[in-house]
Amino acid sequence: MEESLAKNKYPAYKIKAALAAPHTSLAAKFCTPEIWEKYKDTKSTGPAKWTLARAINSGISHPESFVGCHAGDRESYDDFKDFFYPVIEAYHKGFSMEKGSDLQGTASERMDPTKITVDLSASAQAKIVSTRIRVARNLSMFPLNPGGTRASREQIATLMSKVYKGLKAGAPQLAGDFFLHTTMTDEQRQALIDGHQLFRGKDRMQAASGYHEHWPHGRGVFHNPDKTFVNWVNEGDHLRIISMQNGGDVKAVFARLSEGAAAIEKGVRKETGVAEGDEVFMMHPKFGAVTCCPSNIGTGMRGSVHILVPKLIASIGFDTIDKLARERNCQARGSSGEHSAVVDRIDISNWRRIGFPEYELVQDMINCANFLAAEEDKAPELKVACAPCLPFMALFGSSKKANPIAQANAKQAAAEKAAAAQAQAAAAKKTALAKAKQKDDEASAFAKASAEKALLTDALPAEEGASAPADASE
Repeated sequence: MEESLAKNKYPAYKIKAALAAPHTSLAAKFCTPEIWEKYKDTKSTGPAKWTLARAINSGISHPESFVGCHAGDRESYDDFKDFFYPVIEAYHKGFSMEKGSDLQGTASERMDPTKITVDLSASAQAKIVSTRIRVARNLSMFPLNPGGTRASREQIATLMSKVYKGLKAGAPQLAGDFFLHTTMTDEQRQALIDGHQLFRGKDRMQAASGYHEHWPHGRGVFHNPDKTFVNWVNEGDHLRIISMQNGGDVKAVFARLSEGAAAIEKGVRKETGVAEGDEVFMMHPKFGAVTCCPSNIGTGMRGSVHILVPKLIASIGFDTIDKLARERNCQARGSSGEHSAVVDRIDISNWRRIGFPEYELVQDMINCANFLAAEEDKAPELKVACAPCLPFMALFGSSKKANPIAQANAKQAAAEKAAAAQAQAAAAKKTALAKAKQKDDEASAFAKASAEKALLTDALPAEEGASAPADASE
């Protein structure tokens, strides 16, 4: 933990610095001295016995984080409500914790692809590399992972192993294999890395939240043979239920997610004996699905596409693209997701998580992808011919900074200028060498003539010769 927080002391200096910086995490913004005094000795009433110091550790340790706080159990959100409620309202703009959510039906009922009323444009379809939609879920019978133990994580993994075995009979199209980090072979690990299904527990912000405690115990990855239905177990939240495939068939991906989430819920209910009508997944009466990070609460859903927009990246930069996305209730991330670099494509996903039905959030993503595809079509053509070289160029994170294409163009121009200067210098050198050679030839001829004359003089009788030669020292 951060040094002051480890001693349960208010990190006044770091919070003051964070408030003065161009960017301030929500944790630093809302953990005022008054809030700290109110909650500094409070422990959550849930199983984690969470504290405010542990809740804000990520944001104080890493002030560049956006949210910077995490809950240790469901009760944390209400036990520290004068801190968490303002954070939730600041992140989920327009949502009121006083009013709460009035969504109708269950999450499974709202994850209905037939309710999606917009389609991807032909231009967007052509540019989309892959589609991925996931929901974050936490099991009601365990603490959230930041406040969990090695035992709780391993119990979750054991439970989910039984659930996944049950899919073979109940949902064979979703059935597959479950790989634990502690027992998978090197070959299995490499296959998961190559397929981008493996999480590795190396995110420093997540580490500060408590996500990576007791790594790698209780962590695992499940996927069907096609790797279109994937579950992460104890990566951060207890479960990340993921539907994914290449291309832009968003409705097919959404339909699989809906089916998969329902099958997982049914399987957990069967294995734990939770009665119909009782919660399998943690839910909050005001906002819906409970997650470790306030950014994911509500639906816990994030629908994303990787879309190729190299001209847009070159012409306006990533920060401007992200601004345009946020104006359309979405966000842009790096080419490999959150906290990653930007190359020739970006990750576009819904920004809103709470107070809106799941199908409407998918529509946000579709509308944003259509907009960016149209802007890419209007953007100026790239000067760099070697598009495959882009991943190896320098990366960038702001429209005010050099981007890979601009860097390549500048490098090419500099190389051309250097080559021209080099050619000019070579020509000048050649001319100088020719002149020097001419002088050397003239000098050599003169020396030869002088030598011949000397030889002739030496052959004459002394009295007939010229006067005595000058002193050699002259």
